[in-house]
Amino acid sequence: MREPQTRGSGVKYMLAGGSVVAALGLLIDPHALLPKPTAVQDVCQQIVDPKAILSRDQLSQLLTLPERTRKAQLRQLLQTPYCQLPNLEVRAGVSAERAAYPLAFDPQTWFIVLYEGDEYAGYSFSFRR
Repeated sequence: MREPQTRGSGVKYMLAGGSVVAALGLLIDPHALLPKPTAVQDVCQQIVDPKAILSRDQLSQLLTLPERTRKAQLRQLLQTPYCQLPNLEVRAGVSAERAAYPLAFDPQTWFIVLYEGDEYAGYSFSFRR
């Protein structure tokens, strides 16, 4: 006849099971299980003006402009870009044009302006270290 299990033996099984799960968690990389997002390439398609830079003053003025400002108004402030980046689709069915401007005070950082059609649609920074 078997002796009834004591409360201590149930705890032992629970601890053993938890240890196995913890060990598996240390051995498996959870990032490998998730789909990888496609990286947006910040590689120039065409150099427009190799001497173009964006000053602090221009940057501060640009940051006060609202989205959907006319592209021509931004270009008056920014002048010609350093280069054109590949277009991308930010919203479904809408192709967006991108222009890059190295910062005068940190040339390894690019200010990237996004245009949808004839309107300013936003910006991002690209850190080129």
